[in-house]
Amino acid sequence: MSLLIPLYVHPAEDPGAWHRLISGAARTYGVVLNPASGPGREPDPAFTAAASALRTAGARLLGYADTAYGRRDPAEVVADVRRHREWYAADGCFLDRVPAERAGLPGCRKMVRSVRRAGVDTVVLNPGVHPAPGYTRLADLTVTFEGHWSTYVSAFSRPAWTARHPAERFCHLVYGVPEALVPLAVRTAHDRGAAVSGPVTGEQPNPWAGLTPALSGVE
Repeated sequence: MSLLIPLYVHPAEDPGAWHRLISGAARTYGVVLNPASGPGREPDPAFTAAASALRTAGARLLGYADTAYGRRDPAEVVADVRRHREWYAADGCFLDRVPAERAGLPGCRKMVRSVRRAGVDTVVLNPGVHPAPGYTRLADLTVTFEGHWSTYVSAFSRPAWTARHPAERFCHLVYGVPEALVPLAVRTAHDRGAAVSGPVTGEQPNPWAGLTPALSGVE
C-alpha cells in the first residue's frame, strides 16, 4: 500500500492523528505539510516537531503550495517551497490546484523547473483531474482524481494515454469514503491505474482534517 497523506489539521488540535501518522510512516508515499495554506509567515514549532518525527520515521515530506490554477505569481510559489525546505526540511513539494489545460503547460513547466532548482527532490502536481498528457512528464506523481467517493464510483473515466505511464506516477485522492469501504477505495485506485491513493472518510469543507483509516490497517 502506498498512501499520500494530506493531513490538514494542526498537531496541537489532533495530536493522536499525528502520532498515528508517525507510527505508520513506512506505509506512506509522502506526507503533505500544510501549516497555513502553505508554510505560513513564520515557522510553527508544532509542525517543526512533527516534521522532525516524520523524517526520523522515514516519511517523505511534501511542502504544500497553492498555484491557483496557474494564476499565482510563480515566484511566490517557489518562495513557499523554499520556506518549507528551510523551516521543515521538506524533501519535496505538493503543488495544489495546478492547471490541467494544454495552454497552462508551458507555465507549469517553468514553475516545476524553478522548484527543482530550489533543491526539491519530489514534485507532486494536483490538478485533481486528468490533465493534458504533458503534465505527467513534469512530475514524479500526478493527482488525477480529487473528489467525493460517490463521484469516484459513478463518473470516473481514465484516458487511454495514462496506460503509457507506470501506475506509480498516478494518485487518486477520494473523500467521503464510508469507513468500511476504505480498503475497497485503495483497491479501486490500483485497478484504475493509480498505485498511490489517499481515501478519507471526511467531508467538505475540509475532508483532509482526519487521518485515513487505511493507515491504521483497516482491511
